[in-house]
Amino acid sequence: MKLALKIDVDTWRGTQQGVPRLVEILRRQRADASFLFSLGPDHTGRAIKRAFRPGFMKKVQRTSVVSHYGIKTLMYGTLLPGPDIGRRGADIMRATRDAGFETAIHCWDHVKWQDGVEKAKAPWTEIEMRRAHQRYADIFGDEAPGHGAAGWQMNAHALRMTQRLGYRWASDCRGSHPFVPVWNGEIVACPQLPTTLPTLDELIGTGDLTADNVHLHLLRLTAQTTPESNGTDNCGDHVFTLHAELEGLKFGDTLERLLTGWREQGYEMVSLGKMRDALDPALLPRHEMVWGEIPGRAGLLMLQGEEFLSTWKEAA
Repeated sequence: MKLALKIDVDTWRGTQQGVPRLVEILRRQRADASFLFSLGPDHTGRAIKRAFRPGFMKKVQRTSVVSHYGIKTLMYGTLLPGPDIGRRGADIMRATRDAGFETAIHCWDHVKWQDGVEKAKAPWTEIEMRRAHQRYADIFGDEAPGHGAAGWQMNAHALRMTQRLGYRWASDCRGSHPFVPVWNGEIVACPQLPTTLPTLDELIGTGDLTADNVHLHLLRLTAQTTPESNGTDNCGDHVFTLHAELEGLKFGDTLERLLTGWREQGYEMVSLGKMRDALDPALLPRHEMVWGEIPGRAGLLMLQGEEFLSTWKEAA
């Protein structure tokens, strides 16, 4: 069984401090992973306007945002100019690649994408994605292998761009197993490897879950996976999304306990690219991409919907 570790790097602090620590942890644990970088300005402070969204302030209080991100980061883009992550962090990003880890694209401007893409038109979407695509090429001297949307926020234009830009894989939604995405009947030829497990910030603070015991909850979820769980050839495989600002800093010990537990359960910790290598896109099921909610996360995000062909057959 494979468990792909998808590391979202949202901020300059996460790039500068969280990424190097995660590289150390992963090498010590002999685990592979994919690092998805934010490549433009850090405008984290502008997320304050989400305070008016239902459930957002409750999540902020539960997950101790200030302690995770730091006061300075929460001022970027408002009281302080947002640092250009790609320019200032290029050496760190290349060092991550040179340490043997896959690197890919998270976004250009994390807050701008997460707050704007749902209702954005094609020109806006293409500009944002091409900015990130070009910056990645400038940093690494090569094109990115894949894309993982900030906040699991996408639109039809962004899905089409994953195909047009030639990405081998995308991880833009939440779901249960790899699939070929369909949007209103339109097939997009870029396989989606959805996040299958809840994230730490969705779990900690709910019920009796803390940083000290949340790993036990996640390990129970992965232990329950059976070969018949989703009807695909990759039964038992998972994608876990972690954040450089969380597991790379305050929750590093929690991550170590998780990695040890997953190894004991028989999982091989891999990159998204290696998970993609084991798949034949021609044999993957086709699923609609839909908007929905996830427990512990405020607002709507992209989800893996019903299988497209089975729905069509039933309608016929």
